[in-house]
Amino acid sequence: MPSNEQRRQAAKRKLERQLQRRAEQAKRRRMITIGTAIVVVAAVVVGVFYVTRSGEQPSSASPEQGPQTSSGPCAYTGTPGEPAAKPVGMPPDPNPTPAGGVAHVTMDTSQGAIPLTLDRAKAPCTVQSFQHLVQAKFFDNTDCHRLTTTEGLKVLQCGDPTASGRGGPGYSIKDEPPKGLAPAPAPYDQGGAVVYPRGTLAMAKSPAPNSGGSQFFMVYGDSYLPPQYTAFGTIGEDGLKVLDKVAAAGAQQGEMGPGDGKPNLPVHINTASSSA
Repeated sequence: MPSNEQRRQAAKRKLERQLQRRAEQAKRRRMITIGTAIVVVAAVVVGVFYVTRSGEQPSSASPEQGPQTSSGPCAYTGTPGEPAAKPVGMPPDPNPTPAGGVAHVTMDTSQGAIPLTLDRAKAPCTVQSFQHLVQAKFFDNTDCHRLTTTEGLKVLQCGDPTASGRGGPGYSIKDEPPKGLAPAPAPYDQGGAVVYPRGTLAMAKSPAPNSGGSQFFMVYGDSYLPPQYTAFGTIGEDGLKVLDKVAAAGAQQGEMGPGDGKPNLPVHINTASSSA
């Protein structure tokens, strides 16, 4: 029969496990852009640009059954613990996934139009999802919530209807890692970082694999990141002029420090429209 001390130790271990699980759950829920800033000092650390998908596909599946997953090759997966920021179903998931040609999207914003070209050959599942969100008006009447102006990370991040960095579509997308990106130059080449060149359109995600959703980032200056962010298109010249104007106005100080927060010049997406 266990002694009082053994029972106390067992209770303590149980409590520690519970606290650890709660902390991990809270960390996932925060969906904040976490990482190390790129700092050129005695040791250089490559900045990691993390934003999780948030919001989950409302599902009839019970917790015991696990999250709902689409039946096609893209296997979009619901996240039942986090409701979608806007009502939107899962994307269509045909077999085979369309993997050729481009689609064009125009973001009509408060600072001007941002034309985007989506490349199915680079990331067919991501393009399919992005078009679905555009057609469902998921991006309409939303704000771009994060601008970074730090050395080595120059992006505008959008796609969260809550503008908190936590919102998403209610499902996650599998990673489609980029190919052919050049290695980052020293001293930013730590950890296998690569160059996401100016004009790149890519998906934000959390540290977890296959955690993209609706949040995306537009690169207005060469940025050095691990090659785990799906690059699925490019930004037109007129759009880059808009981004340059927004970047020149600077960013508010956010949770990651100066030069990484809400843009001083607000970018409101009025509408997003798509054409094949």
